[in-house]
Amino acid sequence: MSSQLAPGTVHSRRLTVGRDRTIGFMGEEMRVYATPSMVNDVEYTCRDFLVQHLADGQDSVGARVEIDHLAPTLLGMWADIRIEIAAVEKRRVTFAFEVRDAIEVVGRGSHTRFIVDKPKTAERLAAKKAQAAAVAGAFPG
Repeated sequence: MSSQLAPGTVHSRRLTVGRDRTIGFMGEEMRVYATPSMVNDVEYTCRDFLVQHLADGQDSVGARVEIDHLAPTLLGMWADIRIEIAAVEKRRVTFAFEVRDAIEVVGRGSHTRFIVDKPKTAERLAAKKAQAAAVAGAFPG
């Protein structure tokens, strides 16, 4: 893990809120940035930033998201996601984040990720798959 992963380190990403990031249940005229899409975008912004600073064979997985979705962002608008490392505790990295569009802050919260070794994670998943296969109907594949 890089020494650049320290509290106060900041990264941002700008994206366009396309149709696939919006809600559709209120009709075409009221398509706005969906909360699950905002969470996904924050998670990937944090993950993509972390991966740049990890050793080969490491990645990160999300463990916790706290979000306040404060205002709508219209279809076609841009949104900036600003993340800041709030804490690093061994393999746990906690980010504070803010999402804003051209008008206002539209979301904020925190996101915690754990740095994992991919080979060790693959072993854990294979063991769980074997356990699930032993439980009738728990795992169809």
